[in-house]
Amino acid sequence: MLDIKFLRENPEIVKENIKNKFQEHKLPMVDEVIAFDKERRETQQKADDLRALRKKNSKMIGALMGQGKKDEAEKMKAEVAKYADDLAALEEKETELAGKINERMLVIPNIIDSSVPIGKDDSENVEIERYGEPVVPDFEIPYHTDIMERFDGIDLDAARDVAGNGFYYLMGDIARLHSAVISYARDFMIDRGFTYCVPPFMIRSNVVTGVMSFDEMDAMMYKIEGEDLYLIGTSEHSMIGKFIDKIVPEEQLPKTLTSYSPCFRKEKGAHGIEERGVYRIHQFEKQEMIVVCKPEDSSMWFDKLWQNTVDLFRSLDIPVRTLECCSGDLADLKVKSIDVEAWSPRQKKYFEVGSCSNLGDAQARRLKIRVVGESGKYFAHTLNNTVVAPPRMLIAFLENNLNEDGSVNIPKALQSYMGGMESIKTKK
Repeated sequence: MLDIKFLRENPEIVKENIKNKFQEHKLPMVDEVIAFDKERRETQQKADDLRALRKKNSKMIGALMGQGKKDEAEKMKAEVAKYADDLAALEEKETELAGKINERMLVIPNIIDSSVPIGKDDSENVEIERYGEPVVPDFEIPYHTDIMERFDGIDLDAARDVAGNGFYYLMGDIARLHSAVISYARDFMIDRGFTYCVPPFMIRSNVVTGVMSFDEMDAMMYKIEGEDLYLIGTSEHSMIGKFIDKIVPEEQLPKTLTSYSPCFRKEKGAHGIEERGVYRIHQFEKQEMIVVCKPEDSSMWFDKLWQNTVDLFRSLDIPVRTLECCSGDLADLKVKSIDVEAWSPRQKKYFEVGSCSNLGDAQARRLKIRVVGESGKYFAHTLNNTVVAPPRMLIAFLENNLNEDGSVNIPKALQSYMGGMESIKTKK
């Protein structure tokens, strides 16, 4: 959410930013907010003046009573009583106007960084750099679920009977590999100085609206019937929520946390839930990283976060590339975002395995996450990034480590998490 003072003083900058995000339908909201804000401040001033007058006249009542002027005092009491009705009407109007302002401010997009390329959608994202040499072997690489089935490692049919499309049973060596990747990612981030955390897997609605846009919420979140609770789509939600309405001493920053959680997503409006795949699913597990820091440090932390993901994938012999997300591909709260994509030898192209985002003070402003330092109080900056999210990551892992005989190599970094195994062998 933007600072309303910034919007009030820089309406043309806000409008240009909306245009750069190709959301022209939101342009009228800027003028509406300015008009409602002007009316709200005028109403607030009238209410303040009336309160001051009531206070002044209330004192006069006591003075008149002390002077024995009872009739004048009673007349003044009646006048002060009338102020209550007028004040209640002003306060009601003020609340109504504040609601109209907040409703619009929640959907006006954050100001994107000047370095963000302008584009309508993810087709206009810009490649930054490649890490590792993409290889296409001289033997055919099967579809990822076919690879898993050769290890008796996945049962989609049973999962469909139990929960429907978008769910899976992982078993045997594939399930162990899944858990090994999560454990390795946990220790990888701990070794980089992050504090490990297992957060709540459900959050309240005020946290949901604090961490994400309404469009994201509608497309992603599962609501718990009869409760003010939502299943998290990523642990970033509850991790940032940990600091809701907190005032953090400046000397305690940055807060660097890495978290494990299951994630649940409706994937509404997505490209569709595959019947025979684990790329886009309703349930998965993820290792995440988040940072809460001073505004002047957020750019530095942004570069550190996406580099962590690149380094982890390269330690597992998986080639990756980074993409700068264009303006139209950024969610409304984001200032800047970089996707990490892994190489798929089967498809002969890269696909997304993680996303790093700098949200500036947007989440902190919504959740009232403040910092107190020598210069006073100010809003923190928040950032998040995927460390690794199997089973999607398993697609890249299996394809890039597959041998012609169907076995899969286990990179050295992961072997201790797999009981010392150097490879896994097919069952079929």
